[in-house]
Amino acid sequence: MSEHWYMLTLVGRDRPGIVARITRALYEGGCHLGETSMMRLGGNFTVMMMVQYAGTAKALEQLVAGEADSLGLKLHVDRVEGGRQQAVEPDVRITVYGADRPGIVAHVTGALADAGLDILDLISDIGGSEEAPIYILHLEGRALQGIPALASALEIVKGEGVDAQLTPIETMVG
Repeated sequence: MSEHWYMLTLVGRDRPGIVARITRALYEGGCHLGETSMMRLGGNFTVMMMVQYAGTAKALEQLVAGEADSLGLKLHVDRVEGGRQQAVEPDVRITVYGADRPGIVAHVTGALADAGLDILDLISDIGGSEEAPIYILHLEGRALQGIPALASALEIVKGEGVDAQLTPIETMVG
């Protein structure tokens, strides 16, 4: 039987032991992990795992369902194209700070996308105070049209009341 790749997604209240219990169930079921992304957001835990498995999506779901239910997690499984070591390395890091307002993420990411940014990772948070919240956006990605194009887009965004920093990422190979 050939191996397939699946995207396993779990979401629920954060608590110790989630990763250990889910990965143990996967291991005991004969699965192999590929890329994963795990994070805590506002007291909630979310994980996306690329999982290599010889069975069906339904069978994979059943392997994890008992643990997911006992942890109070919502579970979703999709078949995906995948493989090991397909990660793409970012070549630019961008940090944006601005007064929290509706549309700030859509506006900034839209301007950067138009300038050729392929977003690989995005983390956002709200700082400041209740009276004066500051939206903080951290992006890593690939500058498909070059870093000068992204810098130009950020200059326009800065003129609209946000602060932004662009830092090239040097990737060491070998």
